[in-house]
Amino acid sequence: MLPNSVREALLRLNEAGFEAWLVGGCVRDRLMGAEPHDYDITTSAIPEETEAVFAGERIIETGLRHGTVTVLLSGEPLEITTFRTEAAYSDHRRPDAVCFTRSLRGDLARRDFTVNAIAMDADGRLCDPFGGRADLEKKILRAVGDPEARFREDALRILRCARFSSVLGFAIEPATAAAMVRCRELLAYVSAERIYTELTKLLCGQDVRRLLMDHTDVLGAVLPELLPMKGFDQRNFHHIYDVLEHTARVVENVPPAPRLRWAALFHDAGKPACFTLDEQGVGHFYGHAEKSRELADAALLRLKTDNATREAADQLIRYHDWPMEPTAAVVRRALNKLGPEGLRDLIALKRADNLAQAPEFRDRQRTCDEIEALAAQIIAEQQAFSLKDLAINGGDLRALGIPPGPEMGRILDELLDAVISDRLPNEREALLAAANALCP
Repeated sequence: MLPNSVREALLRLNEAGFEAWLVGGCVRDRLMGAEPHDYDITTSAIPEETEAVFAGERIIETGLRHGTVTVLLSGEPLEITTFRTEAAYSDHRRPDAVCFTRSLRGDLARRDFTVNAIAMDADGRLCDPFGGRADLEKKILRAVGDPEARFREDALRILRCARFSSVLGFAIEPATAAAMVRCRELLAYVSAERIYTELTKLLCGQDVRRLLMDHTDVLGAVLPELLPMKGFDQRNFHHIYDVLEHTARVVENVPPAPRLRWAALFHDAGKPACFTLDEQGVGHFYGHAEKSRELADAALLRLKTDNATREAADQLIRYHDWPMEPTAAVVRRALNKLGPEGLRDLIALKRADNLAQAPEFRDRQRTCDEIEALAAQIIAEQQAFSLKDLAINGGDLRALGIPPGPEMGRILDELLDAVISDRLPNEREALLAAANALCP
């Protein structure tokens, strides 16, 4: 059943003599058995007529230029847009003008993909002039009409197609996929923020590995760092995949959190630039973690990524190859450097990295289990791994005559290092004695 506010809006428009339909993603999601995040309504009523139908309700007019009236019913905002057709897209992003029409089919014809060009009325009847229902059942993404025309109108649709394919697990119809390749240079007209949003959703999708492998040339238009990875033979017995396929498998195997997926995507991006062969013909990638971090940082800055995601990804990439033994001292040091969440993320990345290696070298899972268990124990027992955990603080050092400043910081750091390494117990008297010995 439809939410009450949505059904009420459709019926009020119908009772006033206008057509009213749900359209776009909400119809697609309902037909797939998912609950929509929001509902878009399209109607034969022009904006002034829509406002008259909902006289007495709170109305927001910010979208009038494009025929959209936002009506608040029961406190829920509903976007109601007049059937429209569109003029040329001279900037490959937005129509130069929109024209209102009384034709639902004309409105559906301007939409991007057949699965998004299905309309549904208040009683669940469908209007599906482009075969979107059949494509949904076949799990196919197909552009409405001429795919190249659709992508040249709005280049963002290229990435939306890739994103839908990854998130929904749908194949891209061959003519639509070919048009994506032909039009990929038009992605230069799309803002960095929109590119980042689409790529992040794509990376967090269920079918991300296939997208990275099958559509590298399209994604490479906005992520050129991917292109050297494709087909790059690692020439190393630890690896049975080229750099890109290894990467795609790592992305697929980490939890779908943006910071983790972006870190996984770039964790080995520096390998092609760092490749060397030894005398036995075995490939090595000395310094690739730092090079990968540099590439990731530059790409995420270019895409205007939020600082938290960029910094978290940078940290994970820098330490992804960091050797870790399952000892309390090593894990406490990792907790000190990364924090509990950062260490959890690093273990997840290391697990995925190992699973994407040759089968006979996938034995690091047990080590990851042991490190994870140790970290949980250290946290549960409130063992010291940061300055705030020490049994003494700056006030205690001031009482010893050590003034605030770099010297106090050095002494506290040395004390913490001794506790982390099990050279000192985290006990007040022992720490005070050690602090006295460290005084100049």
